[in-house]
Amino acid sequence: MASRIKNQVLIVTLLSVFISSLFPFTQASADEASNSIPTISSFIESVKDGNPASLRGIYVRGVMAHPIIQQPYGNPGFVSSVNDTVTQFSIASEVGNIGLLAHNYLAGVDFSALKTGDIITLVYGDGHTQSFLVEEILQYQATSPLSPYSNFIDLNTQELLTAEQLFNKVYRGDFHVTLQTCIEKDGELSWGRLFIIAKPMSEKYLDLVPQTVTIW
Repeated sequence: MASRIKNQVLIVTLLSVFISSLFPFTQASADEASNSIPTISSFIESVKDGNPASLRGIYVRGVMAHPIIQQPYGNPGFVSSVNDTVTQFSIASEVGNIGLLAHNYLAGVDFSALKTGDIITLVYGDGHTQSFLVEEILQYQATSPLSPYSNFIDLNTQELLTAEQLFNKVYRGDFHVTLQTCIEKDGELSWGRLFIIAKPMSEKYLDLVPQTVTIW
C-alpha cells in the first residue's frame, strides 16, 4: 500500500505537467465562468444525483461554483479537461482526506482567488453540504518542471521538499480539504504548485457567521 501510494504520488504530483501541454490555454473561458456564479441553492440543485456519499460540487460565494467528478478507477493522474470541472483526487481519499484538482487554465484559475478565511462548501449527491474554512495557502516552485523526479521549493520558507514529502505535508494529517493547481510563470504553465488547505468548520463557528452561509 505505502509503496504503491509513493509511486502514484510522483506520477500525480507531476503528471499535470504533461497533461497541461496537451491543451490550449483558455484563460478567457475560465474568467467568463467565474462571472456567472449561481446562488448556492440553485447550484446544489444543478449537481445533485441522489448519492449521499459522492462529492458533486464545490462552491465559494463570489468565487466559484464548479461540479466535481471522480477519477477513473486506476487513473490517479487524471485531471478533467472540461472548462468548469474539478476532479476529486483518489489517492487523497485513500489517506482519509479530500483532494480536489484542476488545471490552472481551467477551473484552477479560481483556486488562486481564494484567501485565508474564505468558506468552501462541498456539495454531495443528495444535496447535503459540508463547510470548510481556508486556513493555509501554500506555493511551491518545481525545480525541474518537466521531470517526474522534481523537488519543490516552498516560496515562503525556501524549504526544499521531495514530491513524497510535499504529498505528506498537504494531503496527510487530520481531516481536511486540499485544492491543488499549477502555478504559471514566464509562460511555463507548470512552473509551480498551489495548494489551498481548508479545515472543517464546526456548527458553533457557523452559528457565529450566519450572514456568510445563509444570505444565499
